[in-house]
Amino acid sequence: MSRNDDDRRAGQSPSDEEWARFMEQAAAGEGEAPREPSARARMVTERLRHEQDPPGWRTGPAWQEMQGRGRRKRRLKAALAVAAIAGVALVAVRPELVIDRITGRTQAREDARNAGPLAAETARPTAPPPSADPDRPTLQEPFRGSPALQWADGAAGIELPEAAAVGGVPKEKIADALRNAKAFLVASNLDPAALKGERPAAALALLDPEHTEVSADLEKSLAGPSKEQDPMSLFTRYDPAEVKPVGEVVKVRGRMWVEAGKEAGQAHVRADYSFVYPLVKAAPGADQVERTIVRREITFLVADPRKWQVTAGKLRLADFRVDLANSACEVYDGYMHPGFDTDPVAGSTPSGTPKDPYDRSKSIGAGAQEGCGTVSRS
Repeated sequence: MSRNDDDRRAGQSPSDEEWARFMEQAAAGEGEAPREPSARARMVTERLRHEQDPPGWRTGPAWQEMQGRGRRKRRLKAALAVAAIAGVALVAVRPELVIDRITGRTQAREDARNAGPLAAETARPTAPPPSADPDRPTLQEPFRGSPALQWADGAAGIELPEAAAVGGVPKEKIADALRNAKAFLVASNLDPAALKGERPAAALALLDPEHTEVSADLEKSLAGPSKEQDPMSLFTRYDPAEVKPVGEVVKVRGRMWVEAGKEAGQAHVRADYSFVYPLVKAAPGADQVERTIVRREITFLVADPRKWQVTAGKLRLADFRVDLANSACEVYDGYMHPGFDTDPVAGSTPSGTPKDPYDRSKSIGAGAQEGCGTVSRS
């Protein structure tokens, strides 16, 4: 073996191959055994090894730190994987959440929810409320997707104009009639007991008992509803065995004003209001919300009792009209009946151009068509 071989091998132990070659040479009677490195060579080798290895290489603390970083990375990957799986599961169960965000409906819904209430209506609108993407109501948000979302709640939506003498009727009589007219609208369209079909006693008590013909007709309609005498013409009611309200809020929008009557000493209090009722089936677990919109135009006659035979402090009905949207057609049992997806098809089939029940730009009956119509939204 050459000197160069000896120098090259200094500082390292003979390999298994060298020992095998030595044993073969020894059996043949030639060669020499590999030499173990000297103590000095081992010291030099150890010093060189320390100089070549980077600081902390294979030392305990640094190795543990690397293992810790590896574990943290693995945990992060696992957490991301779990989040991704949960996201996929959420999309599978409720894809509308992603669709709504992509289409902008989520933002539109948030904007509508945060929008302030509309100012009071002081004149007939010139156009229906702007159209928006349809958005289904829920038990938590029964007015979602409806223009009524920005309408006033209940009686707050019935604001009275400032009273003034009209048609020879003194100011104080007009003010009293305005207050009674609001009380009548509340008692006949917002009172919880009357809505459930109970006798609308508070509303009836506000009417002039001297107007016997109207009083008799109303009593007949309540006792036995029919097409000719339907209490829904003046009172809003539902059958609690069929449906129930969603929450306690009824949305209201409209206006009230006063005009001079045909004769001296007479005035007319005119009311035009729309009421939006969110309803759900009375069956346990029912969650499909439908809205019925009831619009009423009522004219009350106010007369100076010094000139006309009327009961002071009472109202006289001069005219009243009603428009029901999303209620069973040609059903005259004294209740409103909103349509639900699970309802069987019965009765006449609605037809004609869909009507917007939120359009208050025209009076009731303007452009009305024969038969059962359809609505463009609820």
